[in-house]
Amino acid sequence: MPKVAIIENIHQDGINLLKENPDFEFEIIDDTSEENLIKVLPKFDACTLRVSKLNEKIMSNCKNLKVISRHGVGYDNVDLNYIKKNNIALLITATANAVAVAEHVIYMMLSISKSINQFDQEVRIGNFKKNASIIKTFELFNKEILIVGFGRIGQSLIKRCKGFEMKVKVFDPFVNKETIERFGGKKIENLDDGLKICDYVSLHVPLNEKTKNLINYSKLKNMKRQAIIINTSRGGIVNENDLDKALRENIIFGAGLDVFEKEPVDKNNPLLSNKKVLLSPHSATFTNECKSRMSIETTKNIIDFFGNKIDKSMIVKL
Repeated sequence: MPKVAIIENIHQDGINLLKENPDFEFEIIDDTSEENLIKVLPKFDACTLRVSKLNEKIMSNCKNLKVISRHGVGYDNVDLNYIKKNNIALLITATANAVAVAEHVIYMMLSISKSINQFDQEVRIGNFKKNASIIKTFELFNKEILIVGFGRIGQSLIKRCKGFEMKVKVFDPFVNKETIERFGGKKIENLDDGLKICDYVSLHVPLNEKTKNLINYSKLKNMKRQAIIINTSRGGIVNENDLDKALRENIIFGAGLDVFEKEPVDKNNPLLSNKKVLLSPHSATFTNECKSRMSIETTKNIIDFFGNKIDKSMIVKL
């Protein structure tokens, strides 16, 4: 009988799925310190994983571990070299979070474009009309957006952008022109070309050696002065110091970040005092509906893995 470690609690719907399956035993691990994981994980055959890190030091003692099921799509918190060498499978919730993240991008685009936070503050202090005429606002209608990365989230986002009658460009070297055009977008072959012409940029790529600091000061300097960049993928893809500098120098109009290179955010991060960036705490998937879907997919992946029924789209190719 496979034993499953739920590392950090997840939505009850996913836990119920395991409860209803008599072929599995499970235990919720709230203490995610390295010391505790080294001590408790060796007895488990599988584990779920949210934001905690699984490094070689922890996993080297886990001789029974056969599969890790990520509660999400990113996996930079897993030692990929170790699991590849030791034939440990890595699964993701490939279909669960696309809608929630795409909606979060739209929320950030609208909030920044309409200067919602600033207007809210002005009304609260009695400036009902005083500054309304000098605060810049923009429409999404007829604007150009560059979607960087065209997986399920990018594909979900393009549908919502088309609803605002935006012109959508897509940069993804791994997706062909025909697929992008079928969704109503136009393929961009070179990232710099897309950055130069678009009013909005939304990032949806994994963090790896090629995407680390993908958006730096030189890239930001190539963008339009009224451009807005949104990152809901992974911290580290946008160089945070470069972004802060570009915003303070009015090189671009604004930015929205749901993810950060260091989480929780370091209190000395200059972006915390930058009023031109809208921040959220890696919460794009925190809708009630998405938390339910992700928890179900996380535990179902483990059940399907041991039943040899796993959907190939859930498997990370190492």
